Amino acid sequence: MSQTLEETGLQEQTVLDSPWVTLVWNDPVNLMSYVSYVFRSYFGFSRDEADRRMLQVHHDGKAVVATGSREEMERHVEAMHDFGLWATLQKADA
Repeated sequence: MSQTLEETGLQEQTVLDSPWVTLVWNDPVNLMSYVSYVFRSYFGFSRDEADRRMLQVHHDGKAVVATGSREEMERHVEAMHDFGLWATLQKADA
């Protein structure tokens, strides 16, 4: 069954619009208080939310700190690197 150009374009647009996430990973260098500070100052999390995500990084090895377009998540990853944190991005459904 062949698809029309319109159907194919719609599928491609859906793939491009699918959400991405920024992950921050545990590392042996940064203090937990510093990670919490970065989450508060950069993402604007409350102290409780920043501490919750910092503890998730510490206990689970990683935490999702943002969800959005690939371009937004690339900016967040770069910002986390600028703060000295280990961060990556991936598709939200991966």
